[in-house]
Amino acid sequence: MDWRKGKWGGGGPAAVGKMAYQSLRLEYLQIPPVSRAYTTACVLTTAAVQLELITPFQLYFNPELIFKHFQIWRLITNFLFFGPVGFNFLFNMIFLYRYCRMLEEGSFRGRTADFVFMFLFGGFLMTLFGLFVSLVFLGQAFTIMLVYVWSRRNPYVRMNFFGLLNFQAPFLPWVLMGFSLLLGNSIIVDLLGIAVGHIYFFLEDVFPNQPGGIRILKTPSILALIHSTSIYARIVCPWGVLL
Repeated sequence: MDWRKGKWGGGGPAAVGKMAYQSLRLEYLQIPPVSRAYTTACVLTTAAVQLELITPFQLYFNPELIFKHFQIWRLITNFLFFGPVGFNFLFNMIFLYRYCRMLEEGSFRGRTADFVFMFLFGGFLMTLFGLFVSLVFLGQAFTIMLVYVWSRRNPYVRMNFFGLLNFQAPFLPWVLMGFSLLLGNSIIVDLLGIAVGHIYFFLEDVFPNQPGGIRILKTPSILALIHSTSIYARIVCPWGVLL
């Protein structure tokens, strides 16, 4: 701003706003595609509930409504809602974004189809287990699964939890479970995420490297084909390319 003339340089507040928008847009587009799509879907779903455009009763996991009334969308939406905006929502979003992105930029770098397959495999197992436990939203368990897989693939990383605890990465899911217990939350969600994460890690990283072991989890070729074309890679939203 030119204080002598009382005017903004470079086009005024509109130009500053445009620059800020472009900066945020570029930062958003730098997030890897799967992490960007999933995190965005979670935020938009929560915003829709907060604005009362939809209700949690339209989103939660209910086998009877899914299989008898064909409300198939619940198979997906129960992974997208983390409760009303508040501490729990922000806590989950931070962990989801952080560890989903680190996985995609780390061990899944250049392997988007494999990362999508991990999402599908983990979601399928959680849905299967969800038939036998009284959980209506599985998003938090899915986050724990991502944290578990990352922690097992980065065993020597030192972690600090709110400046109170220092430990190595493989203990992180268990520390989070203990934190949930201290907050009075059910640990079934954490145990489910840890269990599914361990199943994936064992089948993908451990068993194939054992004597006589084979690779059981194989990414369907259709996922690789979709990713290699613009059908999967170019979903456009108001902020730019979503995937």
